[in-house]
Amino acid sequence: MSEKCHSILFDQRGHPLAQVASVSADFPDGHMIPFHFHPEDQLIFASQGVMTLRTDQGIWVVPPMRAVWIPAKTPHSVTISGLVAMRTLYFLPGFVNGLPRKCFVMNVTPLLRELILHACTFKRLNKKAPVQKRILEILVDQLQAVDSIPLQLPRPADARAMRIVQYLLANPGEPKTLQTLCKDCGASKRTIERVFLAETKMTFGKWRQQLRLLHALQLLASGEKVTRAALDAGYCSPSAFISMFKKQLGATPTRYFQGWSTNGNARGARTNANGN
Repeated sequence: MSEKCHSILFDQRGHPLAQVASVSADFPDGHMIPFHFHPEDQLIFASQGVMTLRTDQGIWVVPPMRAVWIPAKTPHSVTISGLVAMRTLYFLPGFVNGLPRKCFVMNVTPLLRELILHACTFKRLNKKAPVQKRILEILVDQLQAVDSIPLQLPRPADARAMRIVQYLLANPGEPKTLQTLCKDCGASKRTIERVFLAETKMTFGKWRQQLRLLHALQLLASGEKVTRAALDAGYCSPSAFISMFKKQLGATPTRYFQGWSTNGNARGARTNANGN
């Protein structure tokens, strides 16, 4: 795979133009930004719609009013579900200290949301400008205090386990048992269970549960009803899905998506998103 590098903060000679830059763009359902990477750290905020980030390490689903942190030089693609209002901030590497050097989805507090949207009204922010310096200081302070949320689906490296992963990614609602799936991958059930726990830090059952939740999130963002999303994702009943959704995101699916559609309209000018 050949990924393109898009620089937002550095000039052609590699000199930084500022500490932070922003890009704002709105995308239709089904849009995909192909694999690429940036020399900067990146924060993508979903004020509307759902985004799915893919890297070689796994999949991260970013619901409305959440954000994903992408460390510098991480090749990634982004797939859009529903109408997405994307607000992206790019940071000089190391400018925000203390965050993991791997992707993660974070909760966005009301203050952090307003800071992100306000920062996106500037093309660039430079700490040499007093007003911009104060914005940057508060923004960094808030980012260093964020909570991560478990909306990722890690990928195992083992080739046999990956055959199961690829099949289930294409068929998230598949009811086949692990025992049946193992017959097609050339490994025993016990071996695959051990591989998943060692390489993803999740049991296979937990990994599959996470896949179904993330798939249902994408369906809901694309306009599917709760019952259809639950059944297509492999849940035995809508109530089982609603219970899991509320456990992970703190609200029922209907209330959660109503909340962002009412209050989550993004501000900031639209631009093209070739650099995202």
